[in-house]
Amino acid sequence: MPDLFSKQLLQWHSRTPRPLPWDDGPRDPYHIWISEIIMQQTRIEQGTPYYLRFVSRFPTVQALALAPEDVVLKYWQGLGYYSRARNLHKAAKVIVSEYHGRFPDTYDRLLKLPGVGPYSAAAIASFAYEQPYPVVDGNVKRVIARYCGIRESIDQPSGHKAVSMAAGDFIRGVSPSLFNQAIMNFGALVCKPKGPLCHTCPVAKRCFAFQNDVVESLPTRSKKKSNRERYLHFIVFRQKQKCLLIRREEKDIWKGLFTPPLLETKSTRSPSAKQLRAVALKLLGHHDIHLVGSSPVVTQKLSHQTLHGRFHFIEIHSAPLTLPEDGAWVSAKKIAEFARPKMVAEINLTR
Repeated sequence: MPDLFSKQLLQWHSRTPRPLPWDDGPRDPYHIWISEIIMQQTRIEQGTPYYLRFVSRFPTVQALALAPEDVVLKYWQGLGYYSRARNLHKAAKVIVSEYHGRFPDTYDRLLKLPGVGPYSAAAIASFAYEQPYPVVDGNVKRVIARYCGIRESIDQPSGHKAVSMAAGDFIRGVSPSLFNQAIMNFGALVCKPKGPLCHTCPVAKRCFAFQNDVVESLPTRSKKKSNRERYLHFIVFRQKQKCLLIRREEKDIWKGLFTPPLLETKSTRSPSAKQLRAVALKLLGHHDIHLVGSSPVVTQKLSHQTLHGRFHFIEIHSAPLTLPEDGAWVSAKKIAEFARPKMVAEINLTR
């Protein structure tokens, strides 16, 4: 028999629907999977255009598996967390080669796919197959921690387990897909991190946090990780209206994406002429160059890093003698074909 919390939540959801990206399209595990991976770090309103563009280019798991990684990363551009796109690509290949193109239909098999963790597996299992697995994201953790009075830190195993167990109890006896959609939307629209709508909340009378005046102190979290400040200098070599781009292969941010040659220093201060000549000699085989100018500092915040970037535009007077491995001279017409991080994509490199 459904819990009163679940009944009230589903009644609220029926009056306040918030469509997911795949609601108006194919309701199959492939499209649900793509949507859930995109929405993990993105609000629905922001992520939907990216989702629609991605599935338009890769309408099936076979299409995704057959696509070159560069193309997949290009269609992911702007979403960040590019390891998710690479894992999507890897998982698509696994589904095609090991499952003959048929999506795994059990939670345990879904968990074996690259990049699919408990959250994504539960989402696919419940939305596509109506299997009773609760989707435990940040919204769900907040709702249940407040409603049930869970004081363990929700970013620690004990807190996550307590929330998951409570969610598992609430999902019994109701449609798993409707429950998961309802509780995630409820956390986004009503039980918000700041300024929750407690006085119009349909479950406030039984909510531990509201009844005990601890809404603002739940859920609890461990101390935040320290933020790392990084100073990135992009060396934009240009010749004949083309610029040099290099694919990043380091185990670091933006792996697989293209950027101009990059120097990382300890400040936003421009590299010295000696440093610029050294980079040119290494990449071009000579240092017959001229610094045209440098951009202002542009800043981008990642989960635990803040990036401060500057672009230094350099004209080359002599033809390059060498080409770096994984490097390419790119024209203004072709540059859109290269997957670039947001910070780079927003700068006109070939002006």
